[in-house]
Amino acid sequence: MSFRVLRPYVLALLMTLPGMILRFAHPDISPLLLALGSGLAILGASFLLTWACEVAQMDIPQGVAVAVVAFIAVLPEYAVDMYFTWMAGQHPESSYARYAIANMTGANRLLIGLGWSCIVLIFASRFHAAVILNKDKSTEVLFLGMATLYAFAIPLKGSLTVFDGCALLALYIWYMYLISRRPVQDETPEGPAALLAQLARRTRLRCVVAIFAFSAMVIVCNAEPFSENLVASGKLLGVNEFLLVQWLAPIASEAPEFIVSIMFALRGNAALALGSLVASKLNQWTLLVGMIPAVYAASSGAFFPSISLDSHQFQEILLTAAQSLFAVALLTDLRLHMREAIWLLLLFCGQLLSPLYDTQLEALLGLPHDPLRLHGLFAQVYIAAGILLICKNWRAAAALRCGFKV
Repeated sequence: MSFRVLRPYVLALLMTLPGMILRFAHPDISPLLLALGSGLAILGASFLLTWACEVAQMDIPQGVAVAVVAFIAVLPEYAVDMYFTWMAGQHPESSYARYAIANMTGANRLLIGLGWSCIVLIFASRFHAAVILNKDKSTEVLFLGMATLYAFAIPLKGSLTVFDGCALLALYIWYMYLISRRPVQDETPEGPAALLAQLARRTRLRCVVAIFAFSAMVIVCNAEPFSENLVASGKLLGVNEFLLVQWLAPIASEAPEFIVSIMFALRGNAALALGSLVASKLNQWTLLVGMIPAVYAASSGAFFPSISLDSHQFQEILLTAAQSLFAVALLTDLRLHMREAIWLLLLFCGQLLSPLYDTQLEALLGLPHDPLRLHGLFAQVYIAAGILLICKNWRAAAALRCGFKV
């Protein structure tokens, strides 16, 4: 076996070493270096998890595969958010609750605004066609729409409680039950995962389990230093740490999934790439958000605590739900065109960069400064456009009910 074949695994392992060394050596160095080292470790572990998850589905029962693999694949994102949530329960007077919501909303908006749009734009520019999802993906789109409608209730009632978590987790369990009953589909792993797929079954299983265990250890060990030093780096550099947690942390944990999806799109299999990101969005919008109140309750020691959030956090949740509604409306016919992807990307970039121009725009319009004004404006645009699209394509929207079938 040549080194060229093993090179992706060697590079991923090397990426994990600095973070693991810094984690146990406790050197007195800049938080910037600590955040970089732990972030690289999480990134390397994420690549290993991505390849192992692809191969694992060859050897374990379908019902177990869809449940376990779906969770493990997004473990890096969950580890960071659950750390912030746990610390918020331990220190309710701190900003940890804000960081947890920032990380969750940033990851969700990044998946749609950047992930979905890039897949479609890459595929359309190369093959001059829209991305058409398989009909079975109507289940993901349907449940994403249901989770989105429920998410609007959180900012409207002004609280995120254990009841909200139970409702979103129930949607996730229902969705997993449906897809776990689907027939097994034989898919040949590509890229680095193909190396593991060629091994004998028993050897392959041992390798996959070892990779899962090692990657989980790396992620768990580096979630705390990455999260804490990311916040410390923001304060050291005079950069808003809320924005770093919201955008930089999800990029580090979701980069492997984006890269793999882009590779599939370049090879012409954009339906698989987009379908994977739609499923990831659903997992985060149900399982990730649903776990936040449960972890907060366990950390705080109360049965039914309400997470302390201010108007900014609820505006973030509203904006994320509004973007999700618009995305679901675009996917009611299970296809995404280039012009629709451009709108997703432009609106995402507009709200992402709004802190750079909101003051000047308000001064131009003669309005007093309100840091949440453009959040509300983009949310209204998303909601209005989403409702119009659903009304226009009501037949396709109604046909999504077939997603309830196995």
